[in-house]
Amino acid sequence: MSDVMYFSKDSFEKMKKELHQLKTVDRPAASRAIAEAREKGDLRENAEYDAAKDAQGILEAKIAMMENQIANARIVDESQIDTSKAAVLTKVKITNIATKKTFTYQLVGEQEANLKEQKISITSPIGKGLIGKSVGE
Repeated sequence: MSDVMYFSKDSFEKMKKELHQLKTVDRPAASRAIAEAREKGDLRENAEYDAAKDAQGILEAKIAMMENQIANARIVDESQIDTSKAAVLTKVKITNIATKKTFTYQLVGEQEANLKEQKISITSPIGKGLIGKSVGE
């Protein structure tokens, strides 16, 4: 997967810190858990060992995914964004024609999307429909 991923500087730094935590704290802890389980006897019937290996596999997959995201990251300088059109990291107001309710959302990269925080991914159907639109469209 080599798709470009857009991040604000803060989100990118947060992801780098999380990756550092996974590599320096969680990875050694997973290795210790495997070693401790290995000491408990026959590996063919050792559920604790199997669980520790599974947890390590999940951790390694997450580390690989985050390294890929960082490698393909594009940090968007929010001060340089043209706010005349909807683009990544811009805020947009959407009005529901039926109810006349207005909602404000921020268009963000896929990894930052969170509806509870009013953040819509630019790769979502709504995000794709909004990109490039001007006020009133």
